[in-house]
Amino acid sequence: MSGHALIAGAGIGGLSAALFLAATGWRVSLFESAPVIEAVGAGLQLSPNATAILRQIGVLERLGRTSLAPKAVRVLRARDGATLALMRLDRAESRWGAPYLLAHRADLQRALLDAAAGQEAIALHTGVALTGFASGPGGVTAALRKGMTRFEVAGDCLIGADGSRSLVRGRLLGGDDALNMSRRAAWRALVPADRAPPEALRPESCLWLGRKAHLVHYPLRGGSVVNVVAIVAQEQGKADEGPFWSNAADPAELVETFKGWHESARALLAGAGEWRKWRLHDRDPLPGWSAGRVALLGDAAHPMLPFLAQGAAQAIEDAGALGAALGRVKAGGDIPGALSAYGASRLPRASRVQLESRAQERIYHLSGPAAFARDLALRAMGGERLLARYDWLYRAAPA
Repeated sequence: MSGHALIAGAGIGGLSAALFLAATGWRVSLFESAPVIEAVGAGLQLSPNATAILRQIGVLERLGRTSLAPKAVRVLRARDGATLALMRLDRAESRWGAPYLLAHRADLQRALLDAAAGQEAIALHTGVALTGFASGPGGVTAALRKGMTRFEVAGDCLIGADGSRSLVRGRLLGGDDALNMSRRAAWRALVPADRAPPEALRPESCLWLGRKAHLVHYPLRGGSVVNVVAIVAQEQGKADEGPFWSNAADPAELVETFKGWHESARALLAGAGEWRKWRLHDRDPLPGWSAGRVALLGDAAHPMLPFLAQGAAQAIEDAGALGAALGRVKAGGDIPGALSAYGASRLPRASRVQLESRAQERIYHLSGPAAFARDLALRAMGGERLLARYDWLYRAAPA
């Protein structure tokens, strides 16, 4: 079918959806409110459930040498740096059918943009904001604004890939959909390799567990930098308005939280020249993701806490499922039915990831006797048994 899909948002989910739809014969108009799609952001853990899908649209190959396949996930105790568990990832391809990769968000976005630029069926419009839409039996009309100019574009469906504060979601649900504010904030930085302790340059994803805080780090871009994410308590304050890379933060705030941690962790934190802070939030799972010819995707459908590192991966899964559902629609076929089927196929899994990410938050930030018991359990289970707990997640979801 040569339908016309309108997509609001040119992030990872929106670009991935555009590529999948173009591959099935759809024409795509992609609208991004930012005037320029900048190469910004921080690191991403691309688990096999995501890389298997990126491979289908030729994006995995485009990541090339900018991505890193870690040898393991290492879990460490904050106070003394002791290894609590080592989950080996060197057999990721044979175990889950695709590699486990670490990549910079900007590198993934560039690979998606390059792939989209090679598709005549995809038209990307930057500096264009969605202001409203109307959906009817014969199609959907998007109301758009570019600077002071307002105009409309008609299509066969509208996909809201416009983030956790999605205008599309808000219009579909009528505003009764509050953010769930976490009592934590994520601090993110890139540390140059020459300012990082040597152990931080190992090809591993490291997770440090401490009292009411945790730290994640891994090397990126051939080991030239180390991506660092520190999750700390933040009891007060509202949600940040911009993307996390636009919110500067004072590193002095981190000193008190991490003063009792092992010297390697403190040295890594001290090596960062600039920090960005983002107040964590999610929303409750929805009963459905579509209404008529309008559907949600990525954070617009299922914003989640980062404790399973699945935000980007789940958006990529959405894109694959959306492409499969709409790709089966024949000329004059049932587009609302296809969008409903897409949501039904994805909602149980994405909702589970949302809820298990919340549960993981509690486990990571235990203190006192509860933390001691958690650490004993991690050592007793061992890396292989711990890894088996993620088999359900890392295997690609069926289209």
